[in-house]
Order: sequence, then structure tokens, then C-alpha cells
Amino acid sequence: MSIRHSLLSILAQGPCYGYQLRSEFDRRTGSTWPLNVGQIYNTLDRLVRDGLVLKAGAPADDDSDGPQQTYYTITDAGEREVEHWLTTPVDSYSVSRDELAIKLAIAVTLPGVDAHAVIEHQRQATRGAVDALSLTAEVREDARDASQFAEQLVTDSLFAHAEAELQWLDRVETALTTAQSRGFADAFPLNPTKPKRGRPATGAASSSNK
Repeated sequence: MSIRHSLLSILAQGPCYGYQLRSEFDRRTGSTWPLNVGQIYNTLDRLVRDGLVLKAGAPADDDSDGPQQTYYTITDAGEREVEHWLTTPVDSYSVSRDELAIKLAIAVTLPGVDAHAVIEHQRQATRGAVDALSLTAEVREDARDASQFAEQLVTDSLFAHAEAELQWLDRVETALTTAQSRGFADAFPLNPTKPKRGRPATGAASSSNK
């Protein structure tokens, strides 16, 4: 699961500070992957280092009380990275936390993102995996040795996961289409109610220690 890309995709909606990003991530994923603030800021530091995000002052409409927060804004390079992530299929079926489910959960909640297109990109890739794996996906009793049996077992597992993923994608798309036909609001902007906690700006933190 790419925390890096999930945070970038949220920042594409507008400037946020660390605790706000954690709050946005939680509500967009049903709190299925708890993140601590340390993970958020470590990821943000790397995004700044890589030129995908910039540190910024508080936006003009920020009227929150307390120390000024350090906001982060996405760069043009960051926007391109988000677009690439959303249109690039997940190619791993063995992660312990389902990256695809989280990716679709994020995509469904983002304004301006066609979740059906994201599903279709993944469906095409998964069909390709099914076709490729179907040639060797069978655990046979005539395996020459334990190594060959283990290889067959893993391949068969990947094939089974890919087939199940295709069925799941079909169910998700059908459910999404039905929900949308009934007026389901399938996206929402950043929450205007700002969380009160967060990392203070460097200047504010240093001045408070004097």
C-alpha cells in the first residue's frame, strides 16, 4: 500500500498540514489502515525532498486558533505522480494489506477522479495476469521435487487471487454504478473543519522556546 501516493492524492485537493492529512486519510479509507503522525511527517519530508511537495504558510482562509501550522502543497511534479499512480494498475497480489482496495477507496472519494476508469485499468491488467498464469497455475502431484511443487503452489495462489480479484472488481463496479444511479455522492472535498492538532511551523516553534 502506497501511503506516499495516498497522501499526494489528497494534497492534490488542496494544502493540508500533517494531522489534517491523517484525518483525511482515515475518513477516506474507513480507518482501515491507522497511521500515526510520525509516519505522516516522515512521508511528507521525503515528498519535499523529492520535489513533489512544498512547505507553505497557512492559506488565507485558515482562521484556526493556536500556533500556525506547517502546510504542505503539491507541486506540478507531484500532480503528475498522482495521475500516474491512479492510472497505473497495482501489480502485486501478495501484500498483507490490500493496496487495491485502499486505492479504490481513495479514488471513489476524490472529486474529479473517474473511479470506473481506475477499475477498468486494474481489470485489464488483472485479466492479463489471469491469462499468463493460467498456463502454469496447477499444483500437480507429479512435481519432480519440493522446489517445483512450491513454485506451482505460489503460481496457483497468484492465479486464484487474480481470478477472485476480477470477480471482486465486477462486484465493486456494479455496486458503484447502482449507488450512483440512486444519487450516491461518490466524492467529497477536503473537510473544512480543521483538526486542532498538528506540527507547528518552524518559526512559531522556535519563537515559543525563547
